[in-house]
Amino acid sequence: MIELIDTVVYAGRIKNESVLMQSSSGGAFTALSEFFLKNNNAVVASVYNYDINTAEFRLILNKNQREKAKGSKYMQSKPRKIFREAYEWLMENKGKKLLFVGMGCQADGFRKFCELKGIRDRVCIVDIICHGSPSPKLWKEYAENLQKKKKGKITYLTFKDKRNGWKSPMAYVKINGKEILIKDYVKIFYNRCALRLSCHECPYATTERKVDLTIGDYWHIEETMPDFYDSKGNSLFLIHTNKGQELFNRVRYMLDYKISNRQQCWQTNLEKPTPKSEKRDLFWDDYKKEGVNFIMKKYGTVSITTKVKNKLLKIIGGGTN
Repeated sequence: MIELIDTVVYAGRIKNESVLMQSSSGGAFTALSEFFLKNNNAVVASVYNYDINTAEFRLILNKNQREKAKGSKYMQSKPRKIFREAYEWLMENKGKKLLFVGMGCQADGFRKFCELKGIRDRVCIVDIICHGSPSPKLWKEYAENLQKKKKGKITYLTFKDKRNGWKSPMAYVKINGKEILIKDYVKIFYNRCALRLSCHECPYATTERKVDLTIGDYWHIEETMPDFYDSKGNSLFLIHTNKGQELFNRVRYMLDYKISNRQQCWQTNLEKPTPKSEKRDLFWDDYKKEGVNFIMKKYGTVSITTKVKNKLLKIIGGGTN
């Protein structure tokens, strides 16, 4: 029987350094999914579909499929018929179990579905700390415009390449074998203009949840747990149920980990939803009237004045150290 417990907090990262460098944060997804796949169970997670430039949930049955699900995706993933597919797989595979990984709203929706279908004991549900989801239509149009300009298909996408370290991730796509930075799209993602209205009222922006585990980047760990910090990536694990604790116990041999607490792991989206941008309405008006190229230039670039100001601040800051 699954029972809620007082939330337990861990900092952790996967011991395998090559896997760590390929992961967005500390390799939490790889460790959790590894346990399920090595025992011939199933995983449900978001995978980027390069054919139609859309993120979508898929049923994953082997490690090759799992590799395609790794990495952050700064757009909303389409559920398709994944709830039904997961249920049918469980019905056809008696005795097997399933791991579901998604955003807070998606994971809690799956939890309720599993309770309704009487399969909650056979699934482990993990959600991810979420800044908010932009419209998938915006990304799709942006991606298609890039392909048109560069005369080729996107063959690779990452929002968190860690070649410059976990704290300075690089976002780019590959077209015709060349890396093309997508800073403008990332800037719009973080300036809050493109997020769905429901994200600004998200009930899952809290440490108290009804899923089994929550995972995400362990931001500020270099300040709150400096002895454990690693520049290659750090994951946060919030354990909410006895089932979540059991899963963590099964995978911790793959991790370097340390007990933490809710004060140390504080971050904005564990306390409240991302606030609505004061420019949101104007942003969408501009998009409807002028299109994606216009808004990327207007909202996705840094003005010369701001660039000069930031450079001066760096110089001033550097002189006082």
